[in-house]
Amino acid sequence: MEITSLGFRTDLMLQELSGSEVHDTGEYVVVRTPDNPAFWWGNFLLFRTPFGPGDAQARSELFRKEFPDAKHVAIGIDSVDGVVGAEDELAAAGFEIGRDVVMTTGAVVPPSRPNTESTYRFLSSDDDWEQLTALGLATATMTVDAAYEDFHRRKVMSKRRLVDAGHGKWFGAFGGDRLQAALGLMFDGRGLARFQTVETHPDDRNRGIATTLVHHASTYGLTAGGAHTLVMVADPEYLAIRIYRSLGFSDTETQLQLTIPSP
Repeated sequence: MEITSLGFRTDLMLQELSGSEVHDTGEYVVVRTPDNPAFWWGNFLLFRTPFGPGDAQARSELFRKEFPDAKHVAIGIDSVDGVVGAEDELAAAGFEIGRDVVMTTGAVVPPSRPNTESTYRFLSSDDDWEQLTALGLATATMTVDAAYEDFHRRKVMSKRRLVDAGHGKWFGAFGGDRLQAALGLMFDGRGLARFQTVETHPDDRNRGIATTLVHHASTYGLTAGGAHTLVMVADPEYLAIRIYRSLGFSDTETQLQLTIPSP
């Protein structure tokens, strides 16, 4: 399967390693995660071309055909330049357009102000993973209700399965025994390593912990991990992107994700 976007190529790698179903129809790729149907970017269509006139409705109908029980619509475009096409039609149809920055590097530089108070290590115990679940809930930008907590726990279980299967590592920064920040780094076995879910507890921000953790994981990935290229996908409006640039990551592509949220 040929995928142009490095962001989506590594996304699909992670989905397949996690047990999601990935089917190439030619016009688009279908990604399904039956054990977590509320996961938008585990249940989406990836089209190979931008939107043209009439495609907002046509592609929405294709999504509904592929996912008749879904409450959301999630569509990606396999491109690198950020061109969506037919943006007026998409806005009228209720689509929200996300443009994330795909960043890469083959070498990292040390943080200018490393945090040396925390301990940096792999997550390993049941307690570590339970703390990761709690960290994700503490940093959630959505309303944390019972449905969201179930969705989130399923995602953490999927992450742990990837690590247990030997596809990557989950790293944590700890103050004593308490998890302060965490991230994942997954490997394709051919030289690419993709970061996942960099998050820091609100009580531990602005102390250099995340920067030091990203550098720690990057160093592992480029040495013991055997990667030659690290891939990070970041929100261009979020402050954390400055962390990645300061460590040597460069903007490489724009990843396009279009959604109609659940009502």
